[in-house]
Amino acid sequence: MVDSNTTPPAFTAKAFSDPTAAVDRLIEIYDRNTRFLRSAFDQYLKGSLPYGRHRAYYPEIRFQSDTHARIDSRLSYGHVNQPGQYSTTVTQPELFRGYLRHQLGLLINNHELPIEIGESNIPIPLHFALAPGTKVVADSEADISVSLRDAFDVPDIGHVNDYIVNGTYEPAPGVPNPLSPFPAQRVDYSLHRLMHYSATNPEHFQNYVLFTNYQFYIDEFCRMAKDMMESGDSPYSAFVEPGNVITASGSTHPEGEPLKQLPQMPAYHLIGHKGRGITLINIGVGPSNAKTITDHVAVLRPHAWLMLGHCAGLRTSQALGDYVLAHAYVREDKVLDNDIPVWVPIPALAEIQQALEAAVAEVTGFEGYDLKRIMRTGTVATVDNRNWELQDQREPVRRLSQSRAIALDMESATIAANGFRLRVPYGTLLCVSDKPLQGELKLPGMASKFYQDQVSQHLEIGMLALKKLAAMGPERLHSRKLRSFFETAFQ
Repeated sequence: MVDSNTTPPAFTAKAFSDPTAAVDRLIEIYDRNTRFLRSAFDQYLKGSLPYGRHRAYYPEIRFQSDTHARIDSRLSYGHVNQPGQYSTTVTQPELFRGYLRHQLGLLINNHELPIEIGESNIPIPLHFALAPGTKVVADSEADISVSLRDAFDVPDIGHVNDYIVNGTYEPAPGVPNPLSPFPAQRVDYSLHRLMHYSATNPEHFQNYVLFTNYQFYIDEFCRMAKDMMESGDSPYSAFVEPGNVITASGSTHPEGEPLKQLPQMPAYHLIGHKGRGITLINIGVGPSNAKTITDHVAVLRPHAWLMLGHCAGLRTSQALGDYVLAHAYVREDKVLDNDIPVWVPIPALAEIQQALEAAVAEVTGFEGYDLKRIMRTGTVATVDNRNWELQDQREPVRRLSQSRAIALDMESATIAANGFRLRVPYGTLLCVSDKPLQGELKLPGMASKFYQDQVSQHLEIGMLALKKLAAMGPERLHSRKLRSFFETAFQ
């Protein structure tokens, strides 16, 4: 039976008015505490770990405001909305250095008050302190007389949740209010899941993200990216493929070994200055994948994500290859119903809509009224049954007509709704690849020609839209449209 805890010496909490120094302190605490756990684990594997639980804690940011004094609230984040104590646990502060420095700087400057950095009372699970891919088992169990769970803390599902972003968090009396959308264990969980699903390290993910449901887009993105790297004159410094295979700008020879087998949702990254590049993820088909990957990408606090994919056109006026700019969503995907009720509206975000429409016009050459020749703006319905046509069609067709839907897919509403829930600006631009209500089903020969003709243009539009959003800056994108009555200070 475990009757003692072995911990490293405690850090004394310190107040900071300099966000850079505060982040350095977070890094110092985190690095020391994770080194302690890794060292203890080495002893554990050798069978020489002293008896008892070996424990270290996440670093913590604390803030206290005592007044209702009005502060500069032009930004939707960077301040607290009422007096009280606030805190958040932090993981991998080196990875989040720029983000933390920005958020802390806003908080300190807006309130003209210091923040405090110390250790929390939340243990770091051993699994999250180890390097990715480390085996959490011994080669020889015979040398180990104590179970892993008795020697170390393991992930606690009680700390891996979305209570804050779902708006269901209820602090107990005397417990500080949350400063950030996600606590440290929730972030750690997602960082590890991202590596599992995408086969790239979180550090490569960019602030502007594209999701697609077809490999054709990936193939075209890789071709474009490698051409950019070879030319050496693009705004991107490197191209990263699954397995962390990196091609630097000006090079045609990647570093690293390509994977023999791709992961479930491979990610590809054009690395830009300060994260202003583009990440493209092939989420495959279906709302479950769409929810899974956006749950995890969200902890990186991207500035925007867009869905580029194929859809069924529902109107006779549409042609194969036409674009659909979603301005509303019918949510019949079901995967988010427990997190965000279906009665919650998912609004179109003006900045995203404008960037997408402008990108379509610029790439296709159509402007103004003529743009309607190739693009419709309207409601997109997302369902969880790819073969909905095999049902009695009268009921689904009636609902689609009543909703004024112009397109049907399996991912867009999920990605938009999760963006709304997780406070990540979102948008959708789809391409009509079949028209089932008019008898134009997606058949092999027809689909091949469609892919050849449209994928490159569609991808170019999505990438240009993200560049336009990056030029706007995060202050415009992270607006109040995604904020509820009571929000965290961190965006």
